[in-house]
Amino acid sequence: MTMTELAGKVAVITGASRGIGEAIARSFAAAGARVALLARSEAELQRVAADIGEAAVAVVADVTDRDDVFDAATQVHEQLGPVDVVVNNAGTVLRKSFQNTSYDELRGVFAVNLDGIFHVTQAFIDDVIARRGRIINVASIAGREGTPMLSVYCASKHAVVGLTRALAEELRDSGVAINAICPGSVDTEMLRKGLPNAEPDMTPADIAECALFLAARAPAALTGTCLDVFG
Repeated sequence: MTMTELAGKVAVITGASRGIGEAIARSFAAAGARVALLARSEAELQRVAADIGEAAVAVVADVTDRDDVFDAATQVHEQLGPVDVVVNNAGTVLRKSFQNTSYDELRGVFAVNLDGIFHVTQAFIDDVIARRGRIINVASIAGREGTPMLSVYCASKHAVVGLTRALAEELRDSGVAINAICPGSVDTEMLRKGLPNAEPDMTPADIAECALFLAARAPAALTGTCLDVFG
């Protein structure tokens, strides 16, 4: 990484208060970007923003709430200007048998993992098109295969992969690159909740390196892909 790879760029990262989102925010800021950190936890956001320094702005927002997201977009524009890179990282997991999963639980997972991407991407898509920028959706190995006790989570991440591919084709002529990252076992709180006995073989910083590649190094022609980060 160099200090200039994202110099002059503005990036929005959701779920930036911990785990993969925090690691991506730190990586982008270290590469020269100004970063808007979005998450629900104000205390955690302020901690991360203070640690990153003046390149970071904390914006409290719930990605499941469309009005909240568009209010956050107004704050980002006022404080940082138009956005070049959007990283849709906010996510949740539900470990439960299919038979015992309620419809409300299904909707709760999809509200974060899919609806959140829909709201955030629509809030910033005009910026990204105008600036021929990048959209990065953090999906999962669960968006590429099935896992027992994670049926709703897998379904939501498969939907993220499908949305990524379709939107990439829709915007191909605009010069916007839209890609997904599909990590395997990463040492995060979500992994411990979704797969309690898993032994992670990656850190959030490893996924941040993948995000930096897609944001700064990958050619614009690389769009609609799923970067599988697992063996």
